[in-house]
Amino acid sequence: MSGTPEPIRVTLVGPSLDILGGQAVQASRLLARFQDSPELRVDFLAVNPRLPSALRWSQSIKYLRTVVTSIAYFGSLLRRLPSTKVVHAFSASYWSFLLAPTPAVLLGRLFGCRVVLNYRSGEAEDHLKRWQHSTLPVMRLAHRIVVPSGYLVEVFERSGLSAVAIPNFVDFDTIPHRRRDSLRPRFLCNRNFEVLYNLPCILRAFARIQSRIPEAELVLVGQGSQREALGQLVSELGLRSVAFVGAVAPEHMGAWYDQADIFLNSPDIDNMPTSILEAFAAGLPVVSTRAGGVPWMVRDAVTGLLVDCDDDAGMAEAALTLLKDPSLALRLANTARSEAVEHYSWEEVERQWVALYRSLMSDQEPRA
Repeated sequence: MSGTPEPIRVTLVGPSLDILGGQAVQASRLLARFQDSPELRVDFLAVNPRLPSALRWSQSIKYLRTVVTSIAYFGSLLRRLPSTKVVHAFSASYWSFLLAPTPAVLLGRLFGCRVVLNYRSGEAEDHLKRWQHSTLPVMRLAHRIVVPSGYLVEVFERSGLSAVAIPNFVDFDTIPHRRRDSLRPRFLCNRNFEVLYNLPCILRAFARIQSRIPEAELVLVGQGSQREALGQLVSELGLRSVAFVGAVAPEHMGAWYDQADIFLNSPDIDNMPTSILEAFAAGLPVVSTRAGGVPWMVRDAVTGLLVDCDDDAGMAEAALTLLKDPSLALRLANTARSEAVEHYSWEEVERQWVALYRSLMSDQEPRA
């Protein structure tokens, strides 16, 4: 008989890339990388399953599509979870928490699985405070709560919950690195067009930059509910050379990082944006607001420049400082890339996930 232990069966439960965002990207990347691990047998269960052709008409009706998709998702959980050992449920906040990870946690416990709640929302503090009666009991059923940053570890501690941090990782193979000894005024932002990411701050900052450097260019990658309002603001500010390129598949983002020379990020609420880690990998100097968990990954004047939330004047001045002092920009970018290689490579993150799954299989009681 072989002494090799049987692989741990893990089911990742999260959004598919049909909903393009940070959770979907990280779930997709984890799934792809885990396929090469001899210690794990990992599959994926989408919280947004594609419906049979006979039911796709329901997706055009706002509330009906939620009901039909939730029923299909619940059915998938009933079929798949009895054969798994570890349920790894990705989690956002508010209603998304109730609709997506909550059924996975409850059914995972019902079927005797070990449950990992992988909470990833920068809105955690407000969520845990305002929805505590519906949220905290579910979270306490998880055997582990895992978050991407020390910032969220502290947020959970204030609500009496223990969490461990395992960071997002960067796929360095898909992000070309370029040393920028001099900088062109070519700016990039890769965030979805939603209120919490405050893209108007970037447009106002860019207006200040372009008033001093007329040839400056800005590329906005993403999609979302604020697209029309952002386009109107571009017109109101009289901006030129602003490109809205829409959603870009993760495997194609490398080319957009490579074309830019400065990365801008202006959220009011955030946790651990993968886009900043990818900018680090690409050698792009970063200017960001110090929202949520961002200061846990961007050290001001060491791996990037930080400004206050909604401070478009500060963001513009920081960007202009980098353009005037390319040696500073290069120092920040080089330090950021070195730290990304050390802390956010797949090899380091895989080690942490495998150790956590192993510890789950030897536990008898929940830790949350």
